[in-house]
Amino acid sequence: MPEQEAFDYIIVGAGSAGCVLANRLTESGRYRVLLLEAGGPDRNIWIHVPLGYGKLFTDPRVNWLFQSEPEAELGGRSIIQPRGKVLGGSSSINGLLYVRGQSRDFDHWRQLGNAGWSFDDVLPYFKKSETQTRGADELHGGEGPLCVSDVEPHPLCEAFIEAAQQAGFPRTGDFNGADQEGAGYYQTTTRKGRRCSTAQGYLKPARSRANLKVVSNAAATRIVFEGRRAVGVEYRQGGATHVARAGGEIIVSSGAFGSPQLLQLSGLGPASLLQSFGIPLVADMPGVGADLQDHYQARFNYRCSERITINDMMGSLHTRVAAGLNYILFRKGFLTIGAGYAGGFFKTDPSLPSPDVQIHFILFSAEAVGQKLHPFPGFLASVCQLRPESRGHVHIKSADPLAAPAIAPRYLSAPVDREIMIKGMQLTRKIMGQPALARYIVEELVPGKQCASDADLLQFARDKGTTVFHPTSTCRMGPDTTAVVDERLRVRGVAGLRVADASIMPTLVSGNTNAAAIMIGEKASDMILQDAKATPARAAA
Repeated sequence: MPEQEAFDYIIVGAGSAGCVLANRLTESGRYRVLLLEAGGPDRNIWIHVPLGYGKLFTDPRVNWLFQSEPEAELGGRSIIQPRGKVLGGSSSINGLLYVRGQSRDFDHWRQLGNAGWSFDDVLPYFKKSETQTRGADELHGGEGPLCVSDVEPHPLCEAFIEAAQQAGFPRTGDFNGADQEGAGYYQTTTRKGRRCSTAQGYLKPARSRANLKVVSNAAATRIVFEGRRAVGVEYRQGGATHVARAGGEIIVSSGAFGSPQLLQLSGLGPASLLQSFGIPLVADMPGVGADLQDHYQARFNYRCSERITINDMMGSLHTRVAAGLNYILFRKGFLTIGAGYAGGFFKTDPSLPSPDVQIHFILFSAEAVGQKLHPFPGFLASVCQLRPESRGHVHIKSADPLAAPAIAPRYLSAPVDREIMIKGMQLTRKIMGQPALARYIVEELVPGKQCASDADLLQFARDKGTTVFHPTSTCRMGPDTTAVVDERLRVRGVAGLRVADASIMPTLVSGNTNAAAIMIGEKASDMILQDAKATPARAAA
């Protein structure tokens, strides 16, 4: 690409929100858009086979393979922090679950001072993004780029749902319905048995447009400023450094780790941090990289009495071939499922207004996330607190833009998080101990019956717990002086720059984050186009 090639808009990051922006900003044909992605094309077959997400945890071709800094509350352990490095971003390597969160989450965003972000405000964007295979209704869309599908019933999942009912919780057919509470099956972002990432749903149909340029394997190194106006992006591709200019705006959509890192490298961040690395200061913004939030989980592994789990499917060449043929011929079977098959949202105290923990019920077992499955029938149930109060940060560790940032979630640092984790683990055991599941459980492998007291459970969570891969809030939206972006996602104190991805969430949503990140991309697109009509962008040269 020639130096100083100009566009109306430059989007940095082709992930869950970035691909949405690329599609929507080019629909009219009026604006010329550049989409930069540090990773490559989404050609890996395991991206498109839903269960293939398990093969992507440790693949550096599509995964940044980040690690947290040693965590004090976890005995100094570092926790894996996988993020997508590929077209589609983390929507190309995640567990595929479609969960929006509770309506209360978004109403709370509005109560924090973010006009236009209540549930009534964001629901049209959830619906706009969605093709719900059950059909459209007052809460679901029927003509969006993101396909949302049901999974096949399974006897173990049915037993889990029945056990939850025996424990006093309702069954639900839709975690994105009027009431989130209950046990049921997760829907997935799939279309006819294949992953529907934003690269497939949004970017693929837009790539034929002459006004969209997609440049992959292009790592953004800094945003170029003239005074306090963002005017371009410097990036590296193929060993060369390029600069693209934006006549209108630059939209950073690099995720909860990448977006604050790029802002800091560009001179927006805590002054003392940037000065320590010799980075010229554009604006002292202590909120850039602050307020990191994430879901932390504890996983219970069980030995199963019947050979009906994914462990058994993977256990021999014969069963793997059979599963492969079932998938190739009919798009059915275990290869079509995501990271949670069934699960639920539950209250640890019946007096609570809404669920405060989430369970993922998964038909395999392993010693740890991303490790080899057990050689015997097994399954697991993981539990996480939905609205953690622990707050961490993301800070650059070097002026080198290709160096990983310091990621410090500070899991379990808030006392209430430790309290709810213990209650969530007790609730998980209550459900798993019901008669409906008794016939399938030979033993609880971990934490095991020796882990009985509250202190034992908390220690297990500290020793073995891990992330649910939902980092947010590092470029937090808000009206206060430490917020990074305003309610229209404009970076405070500078011009021509927005952030649009999960990093802008004021608080973590009560569930998986991909659906909300896509909604953010949809809403950001509308706001950008509205503002362009009000104040026409400077034409791309």
